[in-house]
Amino acid sequence: MEVILLERVENLGQMGDVVNVKPGFARNFLLPQKRALRANEANKNVFEQQRAELETRNLERKSEAEAAAEKINGQSFVVIRQASEAGALFGSVSTRDIAEAASQEGVKIERAQVRLAKPLKALGLFPVRVVLHPEVDSSININIARSEEEAKRQARGENVLAENDDANDEAAEENAASEETAAEFFDEEAQAAIGDDAEGEEAKEDNA
Repeated sequence: MEVILLERVENLGQMGDVVNVKPGFARNFLLPQKRALRANEANKNVFEQQRAELETRNLERKSEAEAAAEKINGQSFVVIRQASEAGALFGSVSTRDIAEAASQEGVKIERAQVRLAKPLKALGLFPVRVVLHPEVDSSININIARSEEEAKRQARGENVLAENDDANDEAAEENAASEETAAEFFDEEAQAAIGDDAEGEEAKEDNA
């Protein structure tokens, strides 16, 4: 389906471009969000009549987005999730979760503005791209942790998973020590048993 873009659309074209897109993409995204018109003669005339107004409106929105980008660029937002000792989340963090985390801090970000190649599924700090306007990007940081205290430590650059590694190492050392002690004990018992058997044999020989 051919459409006329009413604003810049990433990876598609600039305002005024006539582009060919899949019908579903046009009907479900471009047309209802008023980002494009069907490319027929009537709409081409409508676009040309409204071009100046559309360009002015676009510049206003771009200016507002640039101001917003300066405020949120580099900000960090915490998302608390349960996770395994290895840091894998029991679930994932989606664009909706990120928008909600920002909203809780008083920053308005729409879910559709958040760009994730795939959901986040591990503890840690992640840079996330936010598209505030077709021509204005910003970057925020998402701090995924199991608690607020852990989030603070991650923000300071600490590796919260290192403790688990240390604990596992200590447990392994304790197990090894226990096994060594047990082995020594059984060796002593075995030697004692051998000694008792030898004494018994000597006693039998004497009696004979």
